[in-house]
Formats: sequence, structure tokens, C-alpha cells
Amino acid sequence: MVYLVGAGPGDPGLITVKGREVLRKAQVVVYDQLASPELLKEAPADAEIIYVGKKAGAHALPQEGINQLLVDKARSGLTVVRLKGGDPFVFGRGGEEALALAAAGLPFEVVPGVTAAVAVPAYAGIPVTHRGLASLVTFITGHEDPTKETSAIPWDVLAQTQGTLVFLMGVKNLADNCRRLLAGGRPPTTPAAVIEKGTTTEQRTVTGVLENIAAVAQAAGIKPPAILVVGEAASLRESLKWWETRPLWGKTVVVTRTREQASALVALLAAAGARCLEVPTLEIGPPDDFTPLDQALSNLSRYQWIVFTSANGVAAFMQRLFGQGQDVRALGSAKLAAIGPATAQALQNWGLTADVVPAAFKAEVLLEALSPHIASGDRILLARAQVAREVLPQGLAQLGAQVDVAPVYQALPPGGIPPEAEAALQAGRVDILTFTSSATVHNFVRLLGPERFQALAKKAVVAAIGPITGATLQEYGPTPQIQPQDFTIPALAAAIIDHFKILT
Repeated sequence: MVYLVGAGPGDPGLITVKGREVLRKAQVVVYDQLASPELLKEAPADAEIIYVGKKAGAHALPQEGINQLLVDKARSGLTVVRLKGGDPFVFGRGGEEALALAAAGLPFEVVPGVTAAVAVPAYAGIPVTHRGLASLVTFITGHEDPTKETSAIPWDVLAQTQGTLVFLMGVKNLADNCRRLLAGGRPPTTPAAVIEKGTTTEQRTVTGVLENIAAVAQAAGIKPPAILVVGEAASLRESLKWWETRPLWGKTVVVTRTREQASALVALLAAAGARCLEVPTLEIGPPDDFTPLDQALSNLSRYQWIVFTSANGVAAFMQRLFGQGQDVRALGSAKLAAIGPATAQALQNWGLTADVVPAAFKAEVLLEALSPHIASGDRILLARAQVAREVLPQGLAQLGAQVDVAPVYQALPPGGIPPEAEAALQAGRVDILTFTSSATVHNFVRLLGPERFQALAKKAVVAAIGPITGATLQEYGPTPQIQPQDFTIPALAAAIIDHFKILT
């Protein structure tokens, strides 16, 4: 089966539910230049990923080659997703690919996508139809060869229409297209806009009128992919622009969390307009020795308390427990403590409610919250990272408890910096650095080197999730400008947003 899937115009959130669903079961993904790379993360880890993008003067594979590739992969019995920018059938050549599959007698499905012709103007604050301004909208290819003797586009008709004209892929021919509309009688004062990289965090919009929009776009250095919008509805841009007015618009943020944990912070910052670059500084791996954990799991009934110090710890603990053929019933009457709300939520995901959750995400505060509940002689299992501060085990022992420390995972430094992030770091195009633990600080500095880190931190706003992380940053030089009162990811994101709201 081949699925021709519209990926939307750039914002990965614009893919349809069905599009994401088929992507998650793909064995082969054949993707375009304009499909968001973020969507490739939805494909199974073992899926074959093939790039066939086209841009001016450079085609990874000609269209005939793409058609044959889809046929060959489908004939091999594989589930193929052809991931196309925008909608497959709106200037997407999806029809040609579908015809090739049909001719080969192969099954296919079309999963429509959000077309750039509508979404990109919308993200620029331009409705393609609007009562009193535009009751007609026309989509036109913008890259028809201007040297052709006869154009397939009825320029005289387009020039006379009162509706909105949306030209796709038309940067190269922008001046010629405007000239033809003017020659056909379209008023030179007709509002117009050009939108580059629409629906992405790199979107740029320039506005003008038909007689000068080409010059305005050229002066601004507008490059493909871009869309030209001509019509009275373009005049609403100043009143309706919303995508480019969010508090973190234009800001590039480095998120230094594990790959598994980065999504929550990325989602919050991206919703505020930031371009987020993930630089995982920790890889979660098994502890060097499972013996202490396995001994504890075989005798869980002897513990009065089980203490978790991270969501990663909860996940690793449960995976080992279930891997031994047990389930949550093995926890018996033991009470549960979580260091913070994220850890408590991780327990909740397993149907477990933490008995103690301190107000602040800090070992000292958790120890204080536990103190009234601990009796001398209580046996406590502390499920934590292999390397961690000794505040909890020492403090609990001073209360008379017997503490068994069971490493359930270890945080390992990653192999390197992802290419997109490395390019931004080398160019100094980073506005905000975020750190959510001391380990993320140590490992990020290790990845960059102290001198490079200090130079970067001098130019960027540095945000730490709490005082422990902030103190670790100061060991390397920078003092964080942002540090929330609550040591949580939502609070960190809110503090970053508030910081830039105040600046503006």
C-alpha cells in the first residue's frame, strides 16, 4: 500500500490525524523538501527514510524516478508513505504519482493535507476570502515559464477578477507575474503580500501593493519557498497578524533535556513563537548493576516507603518490575513519595497516587516533607539515578530509617550535537539557553567546551529551572537571568515568556 500524504505547509502540527496515523505504521517514508523534518520522528525507528526533495536547480530525484521508487517499494510488499508538503493534489504532482501507481496495478490512498495556498496566508493574518472584500479565491502556479509563447494562465481574466489571487512557488517569476497582472488591468494599488517559509518559525512577511511588491520582496531578500497574495484581503494583514506577534517570536531557544523529556518544554516555548533546537545532553541508559534494584523488587513487601526522584526513575522502575513478571500489586502497602509534580504524574500514569509531593522540586524540600511521616526503623527504598546527590539517603538515615538505594537508570552524555543545532551555535544564532538540571549544565559544557560555552552564554539569556541548576551554571561563569519560583517545566516556560514580555 502507498499512502500519498499531505504534510501541510511547514508547521508540523498541521498534519491531519489520519496523516499522522499512517506515518506511524510506515515501513518506507519518501519525503519532500517542504515536509517538516519534525514529522519524520513519527515514523517507526526502523522505517527506511528517503529524501526526494526538489528546489530550484537541484532535484534529489526527478519526478519519473520518484514514481518508479514508489512502484518498486510497493511491489516489495512494503507500506509506503509518500510525505508531500501541503496537499498532494494542489500543485503537488500527487496526481502523477497516483497515476503511476494505478498503471502498475498497485493499491494507494490519498490523505489530503492542509494546502499552503490557504494556511500560509492565514498564518500571515490574511484571510483568502472575506465578506465585502473577496468572495472568490484563485490558486495559480507561480513558476510557469515566462518565455513560453502561449501561457496556460488566463492573465487577462485574473487581472479583472475582484477576488484573491494566491501564487505558489513564484519568487523567481514574481516581477513578471505582477507585470502581467498590471498589463491586464489590475489596479497598481491593489494590496499585496509575499510570505516566505509560511507557518514555520522562520516565516517572514512583506507587504505592499501590486506595483511595488516585487521590489519590496527583492529588497528584503525574500527567498523560496514563498507565496504571493494579491487582493483587497491582503490589507487585513496589519489587523489580523498573529503568528509573528507571539512573545517569543524570532527567538531561538536551545533545549538541553533528554530526547524523551524535551517535548513538553519545546511544546510550551514553540507555542509562544520560539524556534526550538533540541540538544539532548543526557541519554537515559540502564544502571551498571541491576542487583540492588532486583533485590528490592523481590522483597517489596518489606518497605514502608518507596521514594522516586524523577519521572525517568518511575519509568525505569516500572519497566524492570513488569519485566520480571510482576505488576503494581507488588508494591503492597508501601507509601509513595515523588519529588515533584512531573514525577507524581509519571506515577499517576501507572494508576498510582503519590502520598507525598513537596511544593518545590528539590531533595531538601522532599526530605522536609517526608520527615513527619518517617518513624525510626522504617525501611525506605530510594529509586533514583546511579549518580545523584546524597541529601535524601543521608537525611532519611538521620531520621532513623533504613535506606536502600537502588539505581534504576543512569544519565549518560550524548555522542554529539545535532547538525541543525550545531549550525546555529557556530553562527551565534541562539537567544535563550535552558537548563533543567545540573547534569544538563555539565554535559552541555562538555559538548561545547568551557570557553565556547561562556562566549555563547554572554550573548544569550540563560534560564535555569531552579537554584541547584543555577548554582551549577555559576561554577562555569554565567548567572541565570531567569529562574522560576516553582521548579517545574511549565513554570520555567512561563518565566521565559514573562521575561521577554517585560523586555517588549
